Amino acid sequence: MLYQLCFHAVLRHLDSERVHRASFAALRAMARIPGAATGARTVLAPVSPDLRVRALGREFPGPLGLAAGFDKNAEGITAMHALGFGFVEIGTVTGQPQPGNQRPRLFRLVRDRAIVNRMGFNNDGSADVAERLRRYRARVGNRGAVVGVNIGKTKAVPESEAIADYTTSARRLAGLADYLVVNVSSPNTPGLRNLQAVDQLRPLLRAVRGATAEAGHGALPLLVKIAPDLSNAEVDAVADLAVELGLDGIIATNTTVSRANLATDPQRVSAVGSGGLSGAPLRGRALEVLRRLRARAGDDVVLIAVGGIETPADAWARIRAGATLVQGYTGLIYAGPLWPYRLQRGLVRIARAQGWPSLAAARGTAPASSAS
Repeated sequence: MLYQLCFHAVLRHLDSERVHRASFAALRAMARIPGAATGARTVLAPVSPDLRVRALGREFPGPLGLAAGFDKNAEGITAMHALGFGFVEIGTVTGQPQPGNQRPRLFRLVRDRAIVNRMGFNNDGSADVAERLRRYRARVGNRGAVVGVNIGKTKAVPESEAIADYTTSARRLAGLADYLVVNVSSPNTPGLRNLQAVDQLRPLLRAVRGATAEAGHGALPLLVKIAPDLSNAEVDAVADLAVELGLDGIIATNTTVSRANLATDPQRVSAVGSGGLSGAPLRGRALEVLRRLRARAGDDVVLIAVGGIETPADAWARIRAGATLVQGYTGLIYAGPLWPYRLQRGLVRIARAQGWPSLAAARGTAPASSAS
C-alpha cells in the first residue's frame, strides 16, 4: 500500500529510467549492509515445499524469476535474490559494451500497467559482466541465486557476423551461468528479429551450443527467447526446431511492437514512439504463444513464461498452460518490492484451493475433481 501511494503520488511523474536507476541503486545499497540481504530473504523467500521446481538440472526454490532487462550487468543479483525471486536472469549482455539508444528510452503507460522501452541492449559487454559474475560466484558459493544469462547481438556488429558475436559471449559466460538464453526477439536492435527465422536460428543455436562445449560446459542448459509478434506458423517452427536440436527450453515471450487495444490516450502512445511494450496488454498473446509451444513441443522442452504476469492468477494460468517457470519485470515496477513474496504466496493458496499437492503436479494438466 505504501509503495502504491508513493508510485501514484511521485514516481509515475518522474523520468522512468532515472527512477529505475535510483531504485536499483537503493536495493543494491541495502544488500551491502551486513546481514540485510540474508534477513530480507529469510522473510521474503519462498519457503513452501509446494513452490519448489526442478528444471534445467537445477533446484529452484520458487517458480518466479526476475526477467532479463532489470539487471543488465549482474550488479544486483544479491539484492534481487533477497526480494524472494526464485531465480535471476541478467542481461541482455552483448559481445561488446554499448551505451544503448538515445534517451529518453523508457516510458510508463500507467493506465495500461505497461512499459515501453527502446533501451537497445545498454550493457558493459560480456567480458566485464563475466568478471562481475566470477566475483559473485566466489563470494556466495552454493548459497547464491540460480542465475540465467541472456545474450544478444552487439548493435554495431553486422547481421552477417552475429554468430561470432553471440559465441564470444557464450564462451565468456558459459562457466558462470546456470542457464544461457539466446535473445533474438528484442525489437530495439535493428535486424535482430530476423534471426528468429528458422533458417538463421538453427546455425546460431548450434554455434552457441558448440561454443559452450568448447569452453568445457557442453551440458549448460540452452534456451531461446522469442517474440509474441511471430505468426502461429513461426511459433510452431521454433517449437519444432527446439525439439530437433534438443534445446533445453524456450522463453515466451519478449516485448511486443503492437499497440492494439490500449487504454492510454493515443496521443500519449504516439508521443512515446517505438519500442517494445511489456506488461498487462501482453497477457493474452503471451499465453496463446505458450499454449502453442506446449501443444507442439510437449514435455521435450522447458517453457518459461513471461509477459503480462502480474497476479497469482496470471502465474497460475501460465503453469496450467504448461510453463515450468514464470518471470516478471513490469509487475515488479507497478506492484513494488513485496511483489515476488505476494505472488508466490498467492500461488500456494490457489494450488491448495484447487486440490494440487504442488505446482509441478499442476503444470499443463487437469485435476481429477476440480477445474482450472
